[in-house]
Amino acid sequence: MLLRGLLGPGAAAWSAISGLRGLVLLLCLGGAVRASEITFELPDNAKQCFYEEIVQGTKCTLEFQVITGGHYDVDCRLEDPDGIVLYKEMKKQYDSFTFTASRNGTYKFCFSNEFSTFTHKTVYFDFQVGEDPPLFPSENRVTALTQMESACVSIHEALKSVIDYQTHFRLREAQGRSRAEDLNTRVAYWSIGEAIILLVVSIGQVFLLKSFFSDKRTTTTRVGS
Repeated sequence: MLLRGLLGPGAAAWSAISGLRGLVLLLCLGGAVRASEITFELPDNAKQCFYEEIVQGTKCTLEFQVITGGHYDVDCRLEDPDGIVLYKEMKKQYDSFTFTASRNGTYKFCFSNEFSTFTHKTVYFDFQVGEDPPLFPSENRVTALTQMESACVSIHEALKSVIDYQTHFRLREAQGRSRAEDLNTRVAYWSIGEAIILLVVSIGQVFLLKSFFSDKRTTTTRVGS
């Protein structure tokens, strides 16, 4: 009511329309950038590849992290349409790589667990193609943004940071839960083994003590001359 009284009916209506427009642009911005965010199982002695069509000059970012399995490491390889290796790392737990496409075509990136003989892995990756366009067309002009537009831009940047932090902490939580479950399994097996050993030792001691107190009957045989 105070804002409407200061700006007047027409200005208040225009402010509401501008705010609605900013909110719609903010909600629809996610479709402007292609992004693939996948968590998948990578069996032992296995290799999984993914493909993405990219236009020349597009900036891309590949980020991955091993959530569960073994020493939490995996091999990663990224190739351009000509088969030239742009990125290659062996036994990495997590990493991030940014590049600009040198030509049009299909780019391939693979995750390999071929060095592991019996441990499967759970791998998360986020592959972003392109950069965020301006939230408002006026951001590319020399003119200053309005107060409403500046607020929308600030909220948009804050929301992107919140999403990044949420993804990071979810991965850390999943990794910590996997470690805790693995430790719990090991403790359970160790406890079962200790119980079996104690049972065997107890039974052995009972029989050993029983042999000490058992009557030993001796038989004598007379040999006639």
